[in-house]
Amino acid sequence: MSMKGMIVTVVLMTAVLLLFGSAAYAAGEESPAQVPPLSSASVHDPSIIKAGDLYYVFGSHLAAARSSDLRNWEQLEDRVHDGNRLIPNVYTELAEAFRWAQTDTLWAPDVVQLPDGRFYMYYCACRGDSPLSALGVAVAEDIEGPYRNLGLIFTSGGSGKRAPDGTYYNANRHPNVVDPTVFFDAEGRLWMVYGSYSGGIFIVEMDPETGFPLPDQGYGKRLAGGNHSRMEGPYILYHPEQEYYYLFLSYGGLDSRGGYNIRVARSKNPDGPYYDSEGKDMIDAHGPSGSFFDDAAIEPYGVKLVGNFLFRLNRGLYGYVSPGHNSAYYDPETGRTFLIMHTRFPKTGEFHEVRTHQLFFNEDGWPVMSVLPYAYESLEPVTEEEIAGDYQYVNHGKDISSQMKPAVNITLNPDGSISGEVSGSWQLVGECYAHLMVDGELYKGVFARQWDPSLARYVMTFSALSERGVAVWGKERE
Repeated sequence: MSMKGMIVTVVLMTAVLLLFGSAAYAAGEESPAQVPPLSSASVHDPSIIKAGDLYYVFGSHLAAARSSDLRNWEQLEDRVHDGNRLIPNVYTELAEAFRWAQTDTLWAPDVVQLPDGRFYMYYCACRGDSPLSALGVAVAEDIEGPYRNLGLIFTSGGSGKRAPDGTYYNANRHPNVVDPTVFFDAEGRLWMVYGSYSGGIFIVEMDPETGFPLPDQGYGKRLAGGNHSRMEGPYILYHPEQEYYYLFLSYGGLDSRGGYNIRVARSKNPDGPYYDSEGKDMIDAHGPSGSFFDDAAIEPYGVKLVGNFLFRLNRGLYGYVSPGHNSAYYDPETGRTFLIMHTRFPKTGEFHEVRTHQLFFNEDGWPVMSVLPYAYESLEPVTEEEIAGDYQYVNHGKDISSQMKPAVNITLNPDGSISGEVSGSWQLVGECYAHLMVDGELYKGVFARQWDPSLARYVMTFSALSERGVAVWGKERE
């Protein structure tokens, strides 16, 4: 490419990122005081933790960012190198993991503070084209490091290698030991859930004094997946108000053509069984024996919260491409619940950023994801008069697909009917619960006012789920 061509490319890409990246979509002409700021960071597979007054996300490639409000992020690190503040001399400190996994980078970690007050980072390395992986733990006095390696917990893969259960490693039924999340249950017991593709998602009970698994568990207990089904990034959140453990998973592939999407199931017990909204046990969500990446076999399982979608606006586009590998956070002071993920954007290739969306709960205790990024909104009472109007409407379906789900135009009429490109009826239940009957299927969720940068004002939105675990969204139209 010529120098002139390179300059033009850089200018065009910068313009695209300004439109679709940090801003996600174009904002209107409002004064800074009226527009909730949004500045993001690029952290793949962000895992959330709060320390003091700050929130931190830790992600793949030893990337990290911090925030005071879950909306504006300051990038701390963005790559694995020996100058990384989190693990200085990382290639020496984690030499055993790199050597086993035959790689020079790290995948999705998780950081938790244990009763001794120290911060434990559960790191993982993987070759990538096979489940040759290593999962270990490092510790630091300060959340920003430096972390000192304590050692490996699990390894996976390798020809003729023994698994912890004494059998030879089998990728169809044994886990790929990456994507750890460590959490406390309602009784104070410590657990680690982990796994990606291969033999599925596993959970193991941990010793809160050492940060390592309790003995004699092998790889732990399988919760979902197997036979190389495309599910990964497990995250379990206990919600004290709902009194459920929510298991979040990402289905599909993580790149811009992979159709990444976020699912959720729930259980009364930290180690399952986990069920979706139709009552299907997630242990059955896997491809048949001998299959590989059989998406059709797992698509019916799990409540799909978000996938690829696209709203068309007068000032541009608003949408996400392959949103996934989320974490979640419950704020005991405000009662708010948040989903934190990475996502790509329309027409920006593999560029990705962190996004925070508030989670609301419908009458059946299932989380619905806010349509627009978190901008300090609260779930407040609304009226039928405020709700009636023109909307863009998206049905996220249950498929794993790289195709964008395009918004269509509908109207929620004052008489309770829905007209436009879909038809049906709507109802306000209580102060803010939403009931929408579309094509004979009932969707339950919430009506919520959110900040819309494309209109530079607060707009009415709705987010709801069907019993089949399909999400529908609506956003007030220009």
